[in-house]
Amino acid sequence: EFSFHVHDVCYLSFSGQSDFAPYFYDNGAGSSNGNLGLFSISEDTSVGTHVYTLSGSDPEGEPVTYGMTFDKGSKDYFSVEPKSGNVTLIQTLDREVQDEIVAFVTITDGRNKVVENVRVFITDANDEKPEFLNLPLVVDVPEDTASGSSIYRVQAVDRDLGSGGSVTYSLQSTPSTKFTIDGHSGALRIRSGESLDYEVSRTHFVTVVAKDGGGKYHGKYQVMTSTAIITINVLDTQDSPPVFVATPYFGFVYEVSVPGSEIFTVSAKDGDQNNPNTMHYSILSGSDGFFSINSTSGCISLTSFPVQLRNELYELQVKAAEVGADRFSDYSVTTVTVRVVDLNNHPPTFYDENGPQNRFELSMYEHPPEGEILRGLKITVNDSDQGANAKFRLLLVGPSRVLRVVPQTVLNEAQVTIIVENSSAIDYEKYQFLTFKLLAVEIDTPERFSATAEIVINLLDTNDNIPKFSSEFYIARIPENSPGGSNLVSVTATDPDSGLWGEVKYSIYGSGADLFLIHATSGIIYTQPWASLDAEVKSKYNFYVKAEDTEGKYSLAEVFVTVLDQNDHPPEFNQNYLEKTMIIGAPVKIEAVDEDAEEPNNLIEYSIMKADPDNIFDINTSTGEIKLKPYIKSMEIVQNITKQKDGRWSVVVQARDRGSPSFSTTAVVKIDITEANGLKGPMAAFLMQSRDNPMKALGLAVSIITVIVLVTVMISTIMYFRNTKSNRITPARRIIRRRPKEPRRWIFRPWFGRSDLSFGKFFTDDETRDNTNHSSPRAKPPAPSAPVLPPPPPSERLRSVPTVSGSLASRNTSRSSSWRTSKSTDGAQRSAQNKDGSGISSALVSELKMRIEQKINEANQGYYY
Repeated sequence: EFSFHVHDVCYLSFSGQSDFAPYFYDNGAGSSNGNLGLFSISEDTSVGTHVYTLSGSDPEGEPVTYGMTFDKGSKDYFSVEPKSGNVTLIQTLDREVQDEIVAFVTITDGRNKVVENVRVFITDANDEKPEFLNLPLVVDVPEDTASGSSIYRVQAVDRDLGSGGSVTYSLQSTPSTKFTIDGHSGALRIRSGESLDYEVSRTHFVTVVAKDGGGKYHGKYQVMTSTAIITINVLDTQDSPPVFVATPYFGFVYEVSVPGSEIFTVSAKDGDQNNPNTMHYSILSGSDGFFSINSTSGCISLTSFPVQLRNELYELQVKAAEVGADRFSDYSVTTVTVRVVDLNNHPPTFYDENGPQNRFELSMYEHPPEGEILRGLKITVNDSDQGANAKFRLLLVGPSRVLRVVPQTVLNEAQVTIIVENSSAIDYEKYQFLTFKLLAVEIDTPERFSATAEIVINLLDTNDNIPKFSSEFYIARIPENSPGGSNLVSVTATDPDSGLWGEVKYSIYGSGADLFLIHATSGIIYTQPWASLDAEVKSKYNFYVKAEDTEGKYSLAEVFVTVLDQNDHPPEFNQNYLEKTMIIGAPVKIEAVDEDAEEPNNLIEYSIMKADPDNIFDINTSTGEIKLKPYIKSMEIVQNITKQKDGRWSVVVQARDRGSPSFSTTAVVKIDITEANGLKGPMAAFLMQSRDNPMKALGLAVSIITVIVLVTVMISTIMYFRNTKSNRITPARRIIRRRPKEPRRWIFRPWFGRSDLSFGKFFTDDETRDNTNHSSPRAKPPAPSAPVLPPPPPSERLRSVPTVSGSLASRNTSRSSSWRTSKSTDGAQRSAQNKDGSGISSALVSELKMRIEQKINEANQGYYY
């Protein structure tokens, strides 16, 4: 500090000015800029958030920089941008761990530095769940605890502040819950009207939910919960009477019984299982002095000879009482039924040729016919008793409805017959052997004596299954140009038969199988070594694959093969040098073809690579239509752009496909630009566009002539009949008269003369009024027509109409042809036409015919040579 003042003095003595330290603005609590004093930040603020801006000034106006440091050993929670003072959070905050941060903020002008100690307070967010105390929660409750009693108090704490730290309790509701909980105190109670029973349920599990009061977290209101399971153990008390075991009870007295013979033994146990009492047995009634019971064991005995018994049926009321501290407390009573019967001392017995047996074994092939008798089994059953004691029932226990036994009821003795009922269930592939239990059970005897014999059927396999494919069809995809021998798909068929019958061999056949082979044992299908797949030639194949076992049983599956197209063909123009004629205002179209089979490999985009002159043409990237820029609207503008007076420009056009990798090709297009002539309308436009295709123009001309001839003949016929009826012969003037002020329409003005073929011209109404205006860019050359109309009346003077002649000429540099039009404006020619219209028309038709035939001959020579 001393040296600092000395330096200050030196500085003042040389500079003559004071150098004051910078200072922070003290903007107070709630401000987001200043010296970070009384600043607070929520613990859920995200790392990387701009939380504050340090702000201060230097008295001399020098630029200041900011900084921030922390105590040694503590985390750096914030970072400061030195120039702007922007404070950014760089560590996650947790109020429950640390609720304030001590930091040192600095401001310096390069010579003087000011350090201030600040405390940043961390405010609470609802980010803590309630936590249960004293886990695990286990409660022991006697079963006789009164309804509504409090049995436990649940406690949970939430470290948040305010409403986020308050906790309420609830139970997850279940249909049979016997408990309830106080939402504020956490006291767990037995629900009113409910009781606990150790003998019904010894343990209950209750899920308790602790929920806080809610609060904001990351700007959103949230409520946090925790759950815990309370285990409630029910303690047994002496509140249940004895329970007799294995009721009802039946006992029998036989003709050979003697006094003291045991008839039956009853058994009871204390209903309270935790600390059971001993039992005391007694007969209350029904014995008539003929029966007694052991009070400790519960054994009932005969006290006289059977011949002394007056009834065939006795019902004894037997009491079982608990022996406890109060001598006899709870008790229960049951009924024991005692029947007096003759002696049944012979159970049923099974025999074969060698004597009594309890096991019979047979080997047979699978799937025997239904109704067939298993003749390999020779079983006899016998009961030596007499009457009802010798009557018993035969039962066959095993897989349901596979075999049945005959007879089902036997008296004394019978031959047992086993019949096949379900042939499909006797399947070697499912079971190699079948086991059945043959039971003989007495029907009407109290003893229900029975005998059991085991029947084992060892099955022998037959070839009863065909190979089965894992799928009815297989779909395979393979790229085109894949080398021969490429794997296509693997098919799998299984035959559950054993041995050689289960071995499967594969083969393929069908019209689409020529290019493919299959491995006979693995089922792998691959292409022929010489096969060459081309999606452009054929992209879909299908054939059948056959799986066959050693005896010729087989199944089929169909294989569908798709050859995936690869981008292996570039776009191609029909010529690398094209010539097109463009009318100003109308586009010309070029076209390239990509022989790839699928999109996007065969989708073509057009672009202009180079044009001479540049920036004159636009091209439609999808259709290939080339047109002039919109500002070029006349030949005058064309001639101003280039010195070439003939208007022939060249454009290098690229056609690129959309495949991967992409291929492209270029072509040079020579464009002959002309201005639209005086002809207007769709017909003229069509003729101009058809200059490259004279056959199309000729076809249209013939069609128009045919239609006009037919219409003319029909109109003439109608006029003839009308004139005949009215004795008038001048309907033509009424038909061809033009009405004034009609909408613009196309009207054909023919050359009238003889009925020979002649050429005319289509005009609009405006063109009829002014035949000198031929500069419209939309005008097109006329089409030749052959009208045949009635002659005009003598009083109507023939008008002089300009004609359009067409010539068809071939070019050496292109297959296209162009129509060349000229107007006959010379007065001598017009006079000659008026004198002999048919001669001029014949000459035009002859010239057109000759030039078209010449063009066809040239095209044919080019095709064959």
